Amino acid sequence: MEQYLIKPWDTRDGTEATPVDWDMHVPPEVDAIAEQVIQQYDMSVSSRTLITSKPDKGGAIWRIETNKGLRSLKVLHRTPERSLYSVGLQDYVVKQGARVPALIPAKDGKLFVEMGGKLWIVTDWIDLQPATKVDLTGAQELCYGLGEFHRHTKGYIPPLGAKNSSRLFRWPNYYQKIAKKTGWMREMAKAYPETVASKSILAVVDQYEQQALEGLTRLKASAYPSMVAMGEPHWGLVHQDYGWSNGQNGPGGLWVIDLDGVSYDLPFRDLRKLITSTMDDMGVWDVNWIRGMIEAYHKANPLDRESFEVLLIDMAMPNEFYKHLKEMFFDPVTFLNTEADAILQRVLTADQTKTQALAELAKDASKYESGNYEQLLAAGTPKSEASEIAWDQQTWVLQPQEKTETTAAAVAREDQPAKSKTTIKVPKKKSTSEDSVVNKKTTEGSKESKESKEKKSTVSSEAAKVEQIPAAEEQKQLDKNKAESNSTDKKRSRNNRTVRVEQKPTATEAPVPVQAETPTTTPAATRKKATPEPSSNSNVIDLASHLEKKKWKAAKSKKPVSKKQATSIKKLNQKKKISTSTSTNVQKQISKTKAKTVQARSPVIKKASESLRKAKTGKQEVAKLSQYRKKSASQKRAVSPAKTQRAPVSKALAYSKVAAPSRKMANARSVKPRAQKGLKVARGR
Repeated sequence: MEQYLIKPWDTRDGTEATPVDWDMHVPPEVDAIAEQVIQQYDMSVSSRTLITSKPDKGGAIWRIETNKGLRSLKVLHRTPERSLYSVGLQDYVVKQGARVPALIPAKDGKLFVEMGGKLWIVTDWIDLQPATKVDLTGAQELCYGLGEFHRHTKGYIPPLGAKNSSRLFRWPNYYQKIAKKTGWMREMAKAYPETVASKSILAVVDQYEQQALEGLTRLKASAYPSMVAMGEPHWGLVHQDYGWSNGQNGPGGLWVIDLDGVSYDLPFRDLRKLITSTMDDMGVWDVNWIRGMIEAYHKANPLDRESFEVLLIDMAMPNEFYKHLKEMFFDPVTFLNTEADAILQRVLTADQTKTQALAELAKDASKYESGNYEQLLAAGTPKSEASEIAWDQQTWVLQPQEKTETTAAAVAREDQPAKSKTTIKVPKKKSTSEDSVVNKKTTEGSKESKESKEKKSTVSSEAAKVEQIPAAEEQKQLDKNKAESNSTDKKRSRNNRTVRVEQKPTATEAPVPVQAETPTTTPAATRKKATPEPSSNSNVIDLASHLEKKKWKAAKSKKPVSKKQATSIKKLNQKKKISTSTSTNVQKQISKTKAKTVQARSPVIKKASESLRKAKTGKQEVAKLSQYRKKSASQKRAVSPAKTQRAPVSKALAYSKVAAPSRKMANARSVKPRAQKGLKVARGR
């Protein structure tokens, strides 16, 4: 039975309403895999409660009661390689002293279980309480815990086999995307002018697009290029989804949870997201709140002047406008008629105080020391300040990919003994031609045409043993080899060819030297033993000496004959050759004689036909004149015109009489055929 692969189980088509228990159910197959995962740990579970799930992604979290206390079971919805990256980070920051739930090893020593195409982890259950949102103190607690987490992530190098995730170098591309898609919003509002929010969007979209373009220009002119040149381990990782739910108060301070989406980046990107979302919820940009949040973060993870300036540039981008209004690309008509106008008015209200707040914060840049990134890079400071913590790679390896070939043919192929292949390579003198593969079995040589002037040879090897095949299959193979050889020989040059026989053993065999025998198609009189020259490759044998002969004949097994029989056979062959050559010469002589005769007779025939035509024309005129006289002398006498009138003879036709048959015929005129009297036959008809 094939293992069930966990996939998103959200099957809604988008038109259905979100159910009440949207994140409180999992498929039964996932439930069954959870039970199997639990068996991989040294614990006994008395109850298991689903806390939350991600139907659109394929993840879930359970709280399990075990004999070793409350624990958490979680299936990570990303690919195993990507999840290995975050699992490694979670173990890394725990060893660095961060308040992050520690991973519990399974029975095999690994800190995860791979099953259902996902990674599963088990941690201790930590009782947490969200930080308060009503005052600045809660926000400062959240920012301080974030700074601690960022400081502990510095120097992280993922385990071997994990898929790296980095957004450190992607800031300019992100700014360009915001500017481009803000322009798309303008075109969308123009395409649906009848919608409710169309006019409101067109009134402000140019302003937000200009903000995005200005932010891109400022980023390129800032210290950002020098900062990212320090390398990924220098900065550490960001959470990417940090907020009031993923940073909560617990034993000893603020704990950071749900590290599925961690990635390399400038760490204060998490701080910017937290500040702008808080200001959006408040509906106003409060300078005191923003300054207090930045100072709390600075205490846990100190900022420098360059980082502070880039943070202000990132806050000046139209982040909230883009975040909320990009929903129009999925269902423009519905969104522009229902939610867009209210969201836009709320964003505009908050942004009225944004420019003034950022101007006040820019005055605080002098409070921070410079990072001197250009000087550090010029001095050759190592870009990768990786931690000295080494991974025990055996406990972090993922499961190998299963073999997909399970057919009977594959099994039969494995059971068959390994076969070695022999190839003959014939490189050209000035070109690189493909190697021709020739079967080692009995391939008979045959005469080729004068255009190709190439002869085929077969090479047999004692080291390579091939099973016998039926006669029909052997004939098909021979025909195939012959066609391939003909197509290849037409492209080859015979000048300075070197022929090599290489033995290609399978993966389960060691290379075996090959010694070529004398070609079976060489005549017995010229057959010699192959004496290969010494070579560094024991599998290469030089057969150039065997290709010196221009004509090879297929040798047939013959019985030994006596001297008399051999002499008689030799004389007979000579007679056959003489007779064949004589007949050929006679035939050529006859054809030449005929051609000369035709050429010599052509002017004579033309003159004879001309004189004959004139004579006949004169006779016709005399006959006409005599006929006229007879008619005038006697009108009663009728004269047959057939005896006097004749059809005019064409200049293109020449007549000749056909001789009568030589055999004797009867004397009676009645039995003599008409053709014996002589028929006129026209040449050319």
